[in-house]
This record gives sequence, C-alpha cells and structure tokens, in this order.
Amino acid sequence: MAIDQIHDLQQVYRKLLNSMSRPGTISLIEQETERVDVDFGCANALMLSAMVLLDAEVTFHVLSENRRDLIEKISEYTSARFAPLQEADFIIVLQKDEESEILAAMAQCKIGSLIDPQQSATWIIETTVLSNSGALLLTGPGIETEAQLSTGQSIRFWQARDSRIKEHPMGLDMIFADGSSQIACLPRTVSAIPMEVE
Repeated sequence: MAIDQIHDLQQVYRKLLNSMSRPGTISLIEQETERVDVDFGCANALMLSAMVLLDAEVTFHVLSENRRDLIEKISEYTSARFAPLQEADFIIVLQKDEESEILAAMAQCKIGSLIDPQQSATWIIETTVLSNSGALLLTGPGIETEAQLSTGQSIRFWQARDSRIKEHPMGLDMIFADGSSQIACLPRTVSAIPMEVE
C-alpha cells in the first residue's frame, strides 16, 4: 500500500474530525484515496475511515458477512477484531447491502447507556454519492442554523436512526463515505429530517 500510514491517515483523521464537528460538511480525501494501491472491494474513502478509527482495542462488524475478504483486510490493516453485530464498536455497511438488513442491524446495534453513552456503535456507511443538496435538513450542535445533506438513504433508514437516538445521550454516530472520495459525518446529537424521498 503506497499510502503513508502517518501523514495520509493523519489528514484523513483531521477531515473526519472536521466533518464530525460540523455535521453536513462534506470533506474530500481524494489525495489520500489516490494513493491506495490495494483493491479492498469497497470505496477507498470507507476503508481509509476504518483504518483511521479502528485499532486493536475495538471490534467491528461487516453487515455483509459473506464478505470474508473485506473482514480479513480490515483486521489485517487495523488489528481490530470481528465481532457479532450486537457487540461491535463499529459497523461497516456496504452500498449493496439490503435495506431490510440495515434496518434490522440498526435495531440491534448497541447505543450505549445513560451512564456510558460512549459504549455505542459508530456506523461507517458506503454510499453512492454525497452532496449538500436536498434530502435531509440537519439541525443541532455544530450547525449554525441548518444544513442540508444527501446520502442516498431512504426515509425508512432515517426513521430507524431517529428511533435509536431519542434518548440522549444514547444513540449512534454515522460516517458516510462515497466512491468519489468524499466523507460526511452525522453525530447522534444532530436531527436529520427527510425533506423529500431519496
């Protein structure tokens, strides 16, 4: 892998932090993804996000369990351990995953507790294309008044997310990565209201 494990991943980390602290902000990590010379079988932006966030101290679950190749590569590059959905610290969702599986997983993943809200799952989701036009109206911390974001997920997806973040501070955080080397983040504290059918 031609990517610089220190400099390039540090840049990705900074851009992830920027997007997480400013929900709806789409960060471009094209310079970093262009250096990836391994075919991971998913968007390079998704894999670099995983490489930045996962390590030997955390667990992950790939929703497409038949993707043994991706599971092995994530473990190899991050030292994180694969775990059952209900125990995973990070949940990887691929673009081709069925919506019914995604909704079922969202209902089962951990969302922390009132005492330990940080014991929740962070979702890293591969999506078609991210844009700041249309679909979702975002409000909450890190957004001056409101922001817009389009991720390609359905209204049912956002309703399922909404049902899992109702009891603040419990909930789940989401990172979206597309094939155009863009990333966007949606922390649990942000309200995402569908403006139209995606």
